[in-house]
Amino acid sequence: MKSLKIILALVVITSIVSCNNKRVPQVQYMPDMYTSVPYDANGVTSAGGVKVNRQPVAGTVSRNGIVAYDIPDTNEGYEKAKTVLKNPFKPTEENLEKGKELYTIYCASCHGKKGDGNGVLSQRDKFTGIPKYNDPARNITEGSIYHVIMHGRNMMGSHASQLRYKERWQVVQYVEKLKSELK
Repeated sequence: MKSLKIILALVVITSIVSCNNKRVPQVQYMPDMYTSVPYDANGVTSAGGVKVNRQPVAGTVSRNGIVAYDIPDTNEGYEKAKTVLKNPFKPTEENLEKGKELYTIYCASCHGKKGDGNGVLSQRDKFTGIPKYNDPARNITEGSIYHVIMHGRNMMGSHASQLRYKERWQVVQYVEKLKSELK
């Protein structure tokens, strides 16, 4: 009998709580989730007490480390990238080592350690027709390599989300090195 009273009381309380105006927020468990706190970088005072009121440089993206890439994922975009894009980073040993490390993680399983298209997945017949980097029919350039990393091409998917801007160019440098070493 006691448990019946408890169940009845819970049913009554639940029905009272659930029968209210659904259009008006009731209890806000985490108010920051309902009402965002605005942030304006302009108007912030610097360490010297001076108001910071600077406009971003034209053509830049306001996020740190993100560079806009506006060449479309089309055949025309691929051809444009092939001729227009140039690597902004110098081919240093540090960049080549980092490029090799990233290539080993993301590319070697399909393209092979030498860039000959004979990676582990190709050997196991998971993917076929992976071309060599020095294939004259492809005539790849640093711009086309970067474009393919950004958008993917044919069976290869995009790797833009796995690699940052500088890392992509480091991989491009290493791929060009592999291309020059292939016979």
